[in-house]
Amino acid sequence: RIGIFMIKIPGGTCSDLCDPNLKMTRRDLLRVGGAGILGLSLGSLLKLQAMAAESGTISGGPGWGSAKNIVMVYLQGGPSHLDLWDPKENMPDNMRSPFKSIPTKIPGVNFTEILPGLAKLNDKFTMIRSMSYTPNGLFNHTAAIYQIMTGYTTDKVSPSGQLEPPDPKDFPNFGSEIIRLRPSTEPMLPFVMLPRPLQESNVIGKGGGAGFLGKAYDPYTLYPEGDDMDMNKMDHIKIDDLKLPPEVFALRLERRARLRQAIEESMPDIDKAVESYNLDDYYQRALNLIISGRARNAFDLQQEPEKMRDRYGRNTFGQSCLMARRLIEAGTRVVEVIWPKVANSDHHSWDHHVDLTKRMRDESGPMFDKGLSAFIADMDERGLLKETLVVAIGEFGRSPQKGVSTSGNRNSSDGRDHWPYCYTSIIAGAGVKRGYVHGKSDKTGSSPAEEPVHPMEMLASIYHAFGIDPGTIVLNHLKQPRELVKAKAVTRLFV
Repeated sequence: RIGIFMIKIPGGTCSDLCDPNLKMTRRDLLRVGGAGILGLSLGSLLKLQAMAAESGTISGGPGWGSAKNIVMVYLQGGPSHLDLWDPKENMPDNMRSPFKSIPTKIPGVNFTEILPGLAKLNDKFTMIRSMSYTPNGLFNHTAAIYQIMTGYTTDKVSPSGQLEPPDPKDFPNFGSEIIRLRPSTEPMLPFVMLPRPLQESNVIGKGGGAGFLGKAYDPYTLYPEGDDMDMNKMDHIKIDDLKLPPEVFALRLERRARLRQAIEESMPDIDKAVESYNLDDYYQRALNLIISGRARNAFDLQQEPEKMRDRYGRNTFGQSCLMARRLIEAGTRVVEVIWPKVANSDHHSWDHHVDLTKRMRDESGPMFDKGLSAFIADMDERGLLKETLVVAIGEFGRSPQKGVSTSGNRNSSDGRDHWPYCYTSIIAGAGVKRGYVHGKSDKTGSSPAEEPVHPMEMLASIYHAFGIDPGTIVLNHLKQPRELVKAKAVTRLFV
């Protein structure tokens, strides 16, 4: 009988990610003989190790490693670029925006009257007017959300463009990747998502979790009670889980931690290798979080002056932006502010298939302009933009022609359908150019005329800003090597 030749490599890099900054766990011993079954030969294994070593020395040029934190303002639903920040003149009636154009701080660059606040400070951020991609099949919300959040498309797309519910085999949200590759040393929640989950119809949370990285890298979900029409839901935040019970003092908690550690150390070595016993890291993080009180204080919006809360807007989006600033100040690495309405819905949803004029003028537009403009200005005034990347983006734009169907949905004469071929995003802070317009749309806003940027390139640019090579290899649930994202950073966005 011939034995199987096994090589144990107890190197310094972990098996989940080829990143030299991460240490191998007890369970991360690679056995090449078994790896061959999964398609990893000795040659390919050594190649991955070489790629890992190279990833630690790559310097990506402008913007490389400029960010320590990120706030993504995710405009789920897909706002109309033509009716916000890329208005067009001399358009036919069935394409023309109902809103007037207004000048901005950048000469020759106009917004619509919906964004008076952002028009006064677009000298603080970069606009990308050439976001563009061609979808696989019908381009409805969930598939597009999954792409921008994970950097990957999925094989399982229904005829309507919707996906199956979240699955542990999913690709991770970019925030989960960042907190794993660039773990925080602060006793604070590293990744927070608020004030509601990503959602289209009954598909909730797709693209919003850690997927195959495991639940340890899931975001802390700050979803206050109340439905999407409750504009005061941020006042319903409960912080009881982050408070010390009155009969338990920090000293007693620390004593309990030492007792837990003593018990764990007394386990046989073979048992300590079992993951279910490896409780110390999670317990210690939770303990530090509670004792420090940082999260509890950050979640308490009542600590803010009334004028500051008014400045952001007394609604869910405005107060969520204010919460994002407080979380960054407290040491959170990644904050994702999700637009507070189901992607495909009515009222202040960005999914304007009908009643675009009224809904954008009276509902979504004012709260967005006030909240985001206050957030950017406040972050800048406090010096937080120096190391914090801010991105505002949706899954697509809206069709230049009103009343037509591009996604299988019905649209009124005052509605625009989904349009991934050209739309606008903004990016600010952490070495991003100020007062810069990247790319250009054509005369109808239908497609990029110059320098198109794919959503995956946006993700690559985010990783780049954290000093993470977008081509860094991650092993999926089948231990197959995959890049973080198959795209290159757009370094022209940075100084």
